Amino acid sequence: MVTALPLAGGEPVVRIRARPWLAYGALIFAVLCISWSAVFVRWASIPGPVSAFYRVLIAALVLVPWRVFRGSGRSTGRRAVTLALAGGAFFAIDLALFNTAVLRTSAATASLLGNNAPVFVGLMTWGFFRRRPRASFWVGLALAITGCAAIVIADGWHGSGRGDVTGDLLAVSAALFFAAYMLTAEHVRTEMDTLTFSSLAAVGSTATLLVICLLLDLPLSGFSGQTWAVLAALGLVSQLAAYFALVYALGHLPATRTSVGLLAQAPLTALLAIPTLGEPLSWSLVGGGALVLAGIYVVNRPHSARASG
Repeated sequence: MVTALPLAGGEPVVRIRARPWLAYGALIFAVLCISWSAVFVRWASIPGPVSAFYRVLIAALVLVPWRVFRGSGRSTGRRAVTLALAGGAFFAIDLALFNTAVLRTSAATASLLGNNAPVFVGLMTWGFFRRRPRASFWVGLALAITGCAAIVIADGWHGSGRGDVTGDLLAVSAALFFAAYMLTAEHVRTEMDTLTFSSLAAVGSTATLLVICLLLDLPLSGFSGQTWAVLAALGLVSQLAAYFALVYALGHLPATRTSVGLLAQAPLTALLAIPTLGEPLSWSLVGGGALVLAGIYVVNRPHSARASG
């Protein structure tokens, strides 16, 4: 649970009742798992919405029975349930767009553009919730986005030649829906536990992606054993493990800082793409990644200094 103390002209100070290192540890773990997402999508080699569907379906098959068996010690209101399902729908659209982008452009570029969610999170937080981020957020975000731009440029000049304008636009569009998911998760997590939210969101995502696949008349079967194995890894690693940890982190950290922390997956994906997908690494890519990490440090430093254990 989070207690927000408003400050004049700034983002609320968040007092974490759990240990701060546990929330940041969950965020780091989530980043590591999500970093494999683009690699798994490329390995699967099936339409983006289909790999997205099985990603959330596999997670739902674990989460929903777990939630039913465990039960809950507190009641959940209809409004909170609706928001959790809506968050799942936002996430479903994000996945459909991102997975399609990965198939059209390089994994590094898709991951970087798809992680521009902090831009939308900051603007949405300010516009919808009247929580103006502190100056440190914008300074850190500027560093991170500059680093992202450097890596995108490096990918364009020294990459695998998979660059595609449509793929880039799909990745940016995915970032908008991921920002909506993160803000919804942060908001509703004050009313329900991690497992309940994750289960409801998984149901919302699965239903949304099933409708998308049916409307687009995409194949949902007939895949090779290798493809099914990759889909299982996508669902268990990049979805179940990663987003269970992420939702826990969102219950103890603001979405603005969590979204910038997730930018770390961009340079990690770029590194993973070297041996797995044959996408080369340049000095520009290294420099851009360093800027991204510097931005994450600047954004998180004020929070760490003020958080109470």
